[in-house]
Amino acid sequence: MASLTFTLHRFVQIFAKISREKVSRNCSHAAFAGFPSFVKVVEVGPRDGLQNEKIMVPTETKIKFIDLLSEAGLPVIEVTSFVSPKWVPQMADHTEVLEGIKHYPNISYAALTPNLQGFQKAVSAKATEVAIFGAASESFSRKNINCSIADSLKRFEEVMKAAKESRIPVRGYVSCVMGCPYEGEVSPEKVAEVSKSMYDMGCYEISLGDTIGIGTPGGMKKMLAEVMKSVPVNNLAVHCHDTYGQALANIFAALQMGVAVVDSSVAGLGGCPYAKGASGNVATEDVVYMLNGLNIKTGINIQKLLEAGQFISTAIDRPTHSKVAQAKKSSL
Repeated sequence: MASLTFTLHRFVQIFAKISREKVSRNCSHAAFAGFPSFVKVVEVGPRDGLQNEKIMVPTETKIKFIDLLSEAGLPVIEVTSFVSPKWVPQMADHTEVLEGIKHYPNISYAALTPNLQGFQKAVSAKATEVAIFGAASESFSRKNINCSIADSLKRFEEVMKAAKESRIPVRGYVSCVMGCPYEGEVSPEKVAEVSKSMYDMGCYEISLGDTIGIGTPGGMKKMLAEVMKSVPVNNLAVHCHDTYGQALANIFAALQMGVAVVDSSVAGLGGCPYAKGASGNVATEDVVYMLNGLNIKTGINIQKLLEAGQFISTAIDRPTHSKVAQAKKSSL
């Protein structure tokens, strides 16, 4: 009897060991359960990252920067915005930049276009997709684009009609999804309402922006759960700023909810002129490093990404905000 007990005990030990080894092998070759196997990273550094720089960045520098990002294998690069130079002087060279970069066939080069005139110029300059931008906060909408949420949606109708005729995909941004610098808390229901309006008018993807970076993983999940009632998760992206150091945690929460598109800015460039104290976007290097650690594919070469971040940081004489880039540099 004692011998039989020993044999059974030994069998259980061996079976458990084999099971652990099998699980370990599976985890080393696949994304963790519940996470997407591939994440599309949308690089917004050239536009969202540089638009608020006080000192003008030379056109040649922007072109070189974008070409380096292309070499890193980013699938979507937001290159510039076709807004009035009066409001965003840093983007006044939009046409020269779009026409000057190398256009890789497997990369989408996007431009922000607030109106029909901007859309037409962007398409003429070979933008492969465009973006429109709204907000979930009335106060922010009036400060940012000088009109109400309802009026902003009406303005987009011309762009959407022209884009449909030209077969140009349109992406929609919704700002202040986790909070507003003027109104404070923003309800998930309001975010869902604006997101649904933009999705219904034809935006293929809705990017949900934590503009002032105050969100937490719990709030992110709550907001996404509400938006997903109206917009399919496959058509959602998250756009996180890192003001409170919560960006990666919020992205992790979004991945758990099934979101597979993440906006980021190399070297953590950026900020918002209408959100005092808001720091830049989450650093693309840090996002890709985390995704690599989760065995989630991106198609991005992180070494070349680091080189692009180093280039632009040197060019604008500003230290990188990427923790990964800082760590790599200190270890040399």
